[in-house]
Amino acid sequence: MSLAPPLAPGERLAQGYTVLSHVGRGRLLDVYEVWSEARDCGCVAKLAIPELRGDERGREGLVREGELLQTLTHPHLVRAYETIAEPDPIIILELLSGATLQYVIDNATRRMAAMPIVYLGMHLCSAIGYLHGQGVLHLDLKPGNVVVGNDGRTRVIDLSLAGPPRHTRGGRGTPLYMAPEQVNAGWLDRPTDVWGIGMLLYEAAAGRPPFEYDRDDPPQLRGRVDSVRRYRRLPEPLAAAIDACLEPEPDRRPTIAALAELMRDLHRAHVARVR
Repeated sequence: MSLAPPLAPGERLAQGYTVLSHVGRGRLLDVYEVWSEARDCGCVAKLAIPELRGDERGREGLVREGELLQTLTHPHLVRAYETIAEPDPIIILELLSGATLQYVIDNATRRMAAMPIVYLGMHLCSAIGYLHGQGVLHLDLKPGNVVVGNDGRTRVIDLSLAGPPRHTRGGRGTPLYMAPEQVNAGWLDRPTDVWGIGMLLYEAAAGRPPFEYDRDDPPQLRGRVDSVRRYRRLPEPLAAAIDACLEPEPDRRPTIAALAELMRDLHRAHVARVR
């Protein structure tokens, strides 16, 4: 089945929004940069690809994500300005500068230094800790869902799988980055996102994830992953924290609060050394 082409620059996406460019198309969604007449600035629009716009479940999911984002205000979470429900759901988001963490890792000439990893950890803990305080889990933390801004600020994007703690039938998430309890039918709670933070910090440090995904033999279910120390020399507390986030048993992973405090301690120690 051939897909309908994306809208061209200058075309009207919705009332008050004109297409500036087509950012990309995924399996389910189109993303556009658009001009907002009301705000007199560029924004991002996220909507279903044309072939899926009649899918009721997808429509409800987009509206739910947009409405959730509009209730959240945090410097390390992307902001949603508006959720258009009809005729086709569209989420209008702030336009972020910078690049995804995936792009940063893939195009780096050298691996990320220890202190930028600490800053990344601080920002992620801040954002995810806030989400958890609102009763929401992210459940899809991966390098493509983190934007490293030109201002140095990290922002978490894409809350399409976000929701309260719950049981899962398994398989909800991005396969490579799912926690063991996401791969299997299990209870998803705050430690599930701690695993996600660990995966992000591991890949930022090592320049690669801790394993390659195998659908027939998911590596998350084989026991402990290789320590980040195998690929990278890091300050011992930082390496130990990353490894602890990837404990197979959820109750053995650190809390967000404990992880955030460790990151702050590492930051304070660094500042004291360079003074």
